[in-house]
Parts: sequence; C-alpha cells; structure tokens
Amino acid sequence: MTYANFLRKVPVCTALIESVFTGYTGTKLRKDLIAGLIVSLVALPLSMALSIAVGLPPQHGLYTAIIAGIVTAIFGGSRTQVSGPTAAFVVILAPIVAEYGLRGIVWCQILAGLMLLLLGITRLGRVITFVPYPVTAGFTAGIAVVIGTIALNDFLGISASTAGHWPEKVAAIADHITETNFINLAVGLLALLIMTGLPKFAPKLPSALVGITVATGISVLLAHSGHDLATIGSRFHYVGADGLNHDGIPPIPPSLHIPGLSSDPVYALPTMKEISTWFIPSLVIAALAALESLLSATVADSMSGTRHDPNAELNGIGLGNMFSALFLGIPATGAIARTATNINAGAVSPIASIIHAFLLLLYMILLAPLISYIPMTALSALLLVTAWRMSHAKHFVHLIKTAPRSDMSVALVCFALTVAIDMVAGVVVGVVVAILLFLKRMIEATHVAVHHHLDEGSDYKLPPHTLLYRIDGPLFFGTVNHAFEQRDAHITDRAFNHIILDLEFVPMMDVTAIDACEVMIKEMMAAQKTVIIVLSRKNHNRMIRRLGADMIAQMRFAASVDDAIGLISAEE
Repeated sequence: MTYANFLRKVPVCTALIESVFTGYTGTKLRKDLIAGLIVSLVALPLSMALSIAVGLPPQHGLYTAIIAGIVTAIFGGSRTQVSGPTAAFVVILAPIVAEYGLRGIVWCQILAGLMLLLLGITRLGRVITFVPYPVTAGFTAGIAVVIGTIALNDFLGISASTAGHWPEKVAAIADHITETNFINLAVGLLALLIMTGLPKFAPKLPSALVGITVATGISVLLAHSGHDLATIGSRFHYVGADGLNHDGIPPIPPSLHIPGLSSDPVYALPTMKEISTWFIPSLVIAALAALESLLSATVADSMSGTRHDPNAELNGIGLGNMFSALFLGIPATGAIARTATNINAGAVSPIASIIHAFLLLLYMILLAPLISYIPMTALSALLLVTAWRMSHAKHFVHLIKTAPRSDMSVALVCFALTVAIDMVAGVVVGVVVAILLFLKRMIEATHVAVHHHLDEGSDYKLPPHTLLYRIDGPLFFGTVNHAFEQRDAHITDRAFNHIILDLEFVPMMDVTAIDACEVMIKEMMAAQKTVIIVLSRKNHNRMIRRLGADMIAQMRFAASVDDAIGLISAEE
C-alpha cells in the first residue's frame, strides 16, 4: 500500500494533510500562490456584495471569506475547493437577518455547523448528494431570479422595500420605478457591460474587479463635480477605536468572540426558546451548505481529476461555519465559481484557498479607505451577473424542453415555489413530488405474470394443477398492492393444488413486502394449497428471519422455478 492510499484510509485525514505529505514541492507552492491571488481578486467584491444583499455591512462577508476560507481548507476533503459566502444563501439569510438580526444569524450558523459536523462524523456525506437534478436545477434558477430582483434596488438607485416574498418585492420596485437615478443606472450599466464583455476579450483578467474599479473611478469623478452616488462609505459606518463613527469598513482583522464570555451581546448564550426558534433556519442552512459544498466539490473533481472525501468536506464546512460565526461572519459553503477560478488558475492543494483568505485580510487592512468609494450600483451589477451565471438559464430551458414530463414538472414546481415563497418550500415540495414520481415509476417497473399448466404460450412446462405466480421488480410498500392485486382470484381456484410463488427476480423486499407475502402464504395454506417459494439467497435469509418456525416447516423453498417444478413432479 502506498503512503497516499494509507492516508486516504485514515478517518481524520484531510485534503491538506494528504496534499502536504504526498509530495508538496516549491513548484506546487508557486501554482497555489498564483491561484490564491487570482481567486482573492474575484472574492473581494463578491463577498462584500453578498453580505450587503442579506442585509449586513460588507465587512461581514469579508470575515466569512477569510475565516471559512482558512478553516475549511484545513479540515475539508477537497484539494481545490474554495469556501465563502455564496449567492444561494441570500434568499434564506435575508429573512433571518431581518427578523433576528446579527445575533440570530450568528447562532443559526453555529447550530448549522454542529449539524454539519454530525453529518460528517456519522459518514452521511454520500447521502446528501441524493437530491434529484430537477430539484437542484429548479431551486437554483429560482434563487437566481430572487437575487436578481433584490439587486435592482441599488442598481436603479431607488429605495424600494425588499421585505416579503418575490411578488411583493416586484410590486415595491414597480411603485418606485419613477425614482430611478439615471446617473446611478448609467454607472451600473457600464460596470455590468465590463463584467459581461471583458471575459470575451481578456478571459484571464478578473472582470468583476475591473468593472468595479472603473465604476469607482467614475464615482470619485462624479463626487468632485457635485453628483454623489451611493457608495459603501455613504451607506455603511463603523465605530473606531477612538469611539467615533467612520465611513466604510473597519481596517482591522476580524476578532474572535467566545460565546458566554464575550462582552458583545450577540454572543450571550441563547435560551431554550431561542434555540427552538432558530432550529429550523439552522437546519435549512446546514442542508444548503452540505448540498452546495458537495456539489461544488464534485464539480472540482471533474475539472481537476481529483477525488474529494465527502465526510471530511462536511466536517470542514461545519467547522468553517462555526469559526466564521465566532468572528462575526455569515454562513459559508463551497463556492462553485471561485472553485472553478481556483482550478483554472492552476491550484493543486488547499493551500491556494488559505492564501486567498490571507490576501483578503491584507486587502481589508490596507485598502479599506479605497473600498469605501465603491458605488453600490457596481456591487449590484456584480450580483446581477452572479444571478445570471448561477441560473444556468440555457441548461434550465433545455431541461424543460427535453426532460420527461415528470422531471419537467418537478423542476417547474421547485422553481415556482422558490420564487413565489422561498427556497425551503421549493426544495421540500420538489423532493416530495420527485419521490412520489419515483414511486410511480417503481410501481410501473414491477410486473406480475400468472402461468398455469393449460397456458399454451407459457415459457414453463408446469405439472398438472399447478399455478405459477411470478413477480418481477422491486417489492416494497409502494408496489405491494399492485403486485398482489391478482392473488385472490387464483388462491381459491380449486383447479390448482400447487402454487409456486416466484420471487427470484425481486431485487429488494422491505418489511411491508415480507408481511404481504406472509399473508398470501397463510391464505394459500388455508386453501389447502402446496406452497413453494422461489427466492434469491438475500431475500431467502430475510424471509426466514421474519417468518415463524411453524410456517417455515409447512413451506418449501427453491432456488429457481425449474427446481420448484422438479419438487412437484417428484411428489406426483
């Protein structure tokens, strides 16, 4: 066994440990340095924009990218994953922030982190990925629509309320559309044009950063000519060490707070009532963080040719969220766009993510005065671009046009409910509908065939007075009624003395199916029939454990229909 294979078998082995102890060279460090630099330039404006979108000052997004970017890289299971705040969280975090404030989002994040750790420790990483693609496509497209709508507020320079569900947001924007600030809109459109057009001509340049830098320069020129735009500095303020209010973001590193010991009231230990109130939002955060992180890690594997450990990744994102909360960050997950950028820039290990986080910290300390000049409309343009990219509009339309009607229905239901209500409603109903449609398919895949000795077209040469009742396909609670609906007409038929119940090609049986078989067998015995059961070895063992000794003594088992026919022929 090689050292690399040994490391993969260690339960607590992370991608960082594996990367470092399997030949980390100066060349690899150089690649990670370049990748970390490029990703940090992408993450800087996006982290602030996402924090603003959920209703918090921009520094909280930077705190998240810094802390989660380091902690998840250290403890996670993917070599190239980059974690931080993502657009998918906006629609579920904004209502939490609006109702419970910073304290609520911090404690929801801590609880969600504990849930993620529990999932990782119990090795349920593979289970999280069992979400149907139509559900994922539907709620992702729905989230994109909601984020794009929220972004229009600052993009147009209006003050419409973003409270309520999507229809209410649209109505509020429509009511304030006459207040559009056209100078604000023009700057936003220029930033949007650069962000969408630059990648076609200079794909290696960070188009988001270029667009925001140009918009910031124009904002400064407009301010000197008496046309002020809303900026980070005019919108957000903080209290400095001197006790005075300052514009923009604080040029200091995030500080650690210990719950119960910190003087900040945000970190006062919660009551049982608060915990019960925050439990469901925490569960939603944990589920989305797990799903998005593992999906992102899967994408990273396909791009880089690596293989992630889903359980270690859940541990990493769980700890990343807990530490992010202790540093006043917001929930984090694996970021697909930043991860793809990281891989395309040449990253080979989690050290690239750690470098990107330390660079963000450096930008925050050194560039805080310049960051305060960034116009809000430019950050909104970035959100619009992010929403469009995450929607995967072409793929979604292609899915609707080409997928089976059942999958198309799931995607549309999930999309509509995510937009009209929220992501939780969309995902829950979408998964339930997908499960029901799956059960319908399984019922249709379970076939029943009845043969007897007078059938001329039968594949079996059955002895006289013999009936073969054959079931093909999965046999469980959803298919039991369909599988046994023909039994009554044959069990009481006096023309048959022997009944072969053929379950050889039943791949799985649950307790409901075994109980149904038991009832049918008792009915056949009560009708004075000789019963022979054909079972696979796996199902045979389950049946033996379930049925009583008295019943087993009166039954016969065979490995195939031919063996069962041989038993009947021998008796006669």
